[in-house]
Amino acid sequence: MTHKKESFFWTSYSDLMTSLFFIMLVLFILAIVVLHKRLEIVNQHIGEGLRAETIIDSLNNQLEETQNELIVTKKQFEELKKIESSTEDLSKEYFTYRPEYKKYVLNIAVRYPVGKSDINDIESVNKDEVLSKLHLAGEEIHKFLYNHIENQYLLIIEGQASLDTYMFNYELSYQRALGLLRYWIKQCGIQFGSNCEIQISGSGDGRLDTHSMRELNERENQRFLIHILPKNIFERNESK
Repeated sequence: MTHKKESFFWTSYSDLMTSLFFIMLVLFILAIVVLHKRLEIVNQHIGEGLRAETIIDSLNNQLEETQNELIVTKKQFEELKKIESSTEDLSKEYFTYRPEYKKYVLNIAVRYPVGKSDINDIESVNKDEVLSKLHLAGEEIHKFLYNHIENQYLLIIEGQASLDTYMFNYELSYQRALGLLRYWIKQCGIQFGSNCEIQISGSGDGRLDTHSMRELNERENQRFLIHILPKNIFERNESK
């Protein structure tokens, strides 16, 4: 079983925006240094009859543009942090964060017969309870998307498979993720809303060394990873 840890949902994206923010800050400082050097050159040429005021105005305009770019980047960073914090709405009962992989695992153990992908074929003494939990997890995602209807999201359902004698586990992991989506939509009647694009993914059994998230106990690799990524954060800032 995976270890439960609380964290944010898109740490990798927050790290990316944080790095971008500091890069823009460094560029802003360098721009100021360059502008000051140019102003010194302007002052040296005043006595030669150059129109210093025009040159200074041009440099001030460049400085203002640099400041505006930094403000936009800061707004994008703040917007991402706000969206990221909203994932705290998701129930920790169904989703467990793995900081070493920066991913969330659907915290419901599923066990399939070898080569099977239909969610109704899972092996468990409490099969109805497992299916009920999967249903509730889908409802949690639906509720999250509904509560944040102002944003556009990409929902990725990723399936995994345990390493065994079956030779087509990469295809099988995709089919299992597709089976979960079919279960949510066709059997549970869950509609994820118009603000969500859904993609299906399968990361196989690790045989191809794709550096995907794996557990030492192979049976625990029969699971689902859920990714909910914001799509429109930059567009909404640029339109302001």
